[in-house]
Amino acid sequence: MTKLTTVELKLLAREPGSIFTILVPLFILVVFGSSIPPGDTVLLPMTLAIGVGLVGLYQLPTTLATYRERGILRRLSTTPVRPGSLLTVQLILQFVLALTTCALLLAVAGTVLGAHVPSQALPVAAVFLLGTAAMFAIGLLIAAVAANGRTANGVGVLVYFPLAYLAGLMQPVDQMPDILARVGAFTPMGAFRQALHDVWTGLSPGPLPLGVMAAYAVIVSLAAARFFRWE
Repeated sequence: MTKLTTVELKLLAREPGSIFTILVPLFILVVFGSSIPPGDTVLLPMTLAIGVGLVGLYQLPTTLATYRERGILRRLSTTPVRPGSLLTVQLILQFVLALTTCALLLAVAGTVLGAHVPSQALPVAAVFLLGTAAMFAIGLLIAAVAANGRTANGVGVLVYFPLAYLAGLMQPVDQMPDILARVGAFTPMGAFRQALHDVWTGLSPGPLPLGVMAAYAVIVSLAAARFFRWE
């Protein structure tokens, strides 16, 4: 398991998509953060949601679908290293990638931009874990049904941008039509952004966004497990 983790970590570090998922939210934060007051409670939660969304909806499904397309999962079934071990390692490493992205965003925002960072770490961690679980569940479902890595990549992009818009990551929620804003509250990314915003403003995350994220994490994960194919 340790050797497999080391090999997969090296492959992930060399993957251009990994760099992409780190640099895109960081670029948005730096470019727009330089013109936003330090006490702003909107931009940083938005970029955190963007970073986790890119890992869950783009990086994770593309990697897993590519492995199945290349027959890696099928070949592993004939070795002592079971396919389930690779899936577990990938989930852990993708989680570390999302965590690294968010940690870098927080570090840059707090030190370079002087942005507001919540002092209570527990609510932030709880929302991050729940939001990441919801995003990863959708990514696993995409990987389960995609025929190959290219298809998973395309589906991930097609899913990401509508979700990002409805979540208020491309246009502030208060500037969106009411119906779209209401729909966005019931999407995993919208619930994630709202829960982060609540924490950043010193409030406890509302039951609606927490419930929405939990529902996606559980229900979509079960669907992904049902449809997932090793070959």
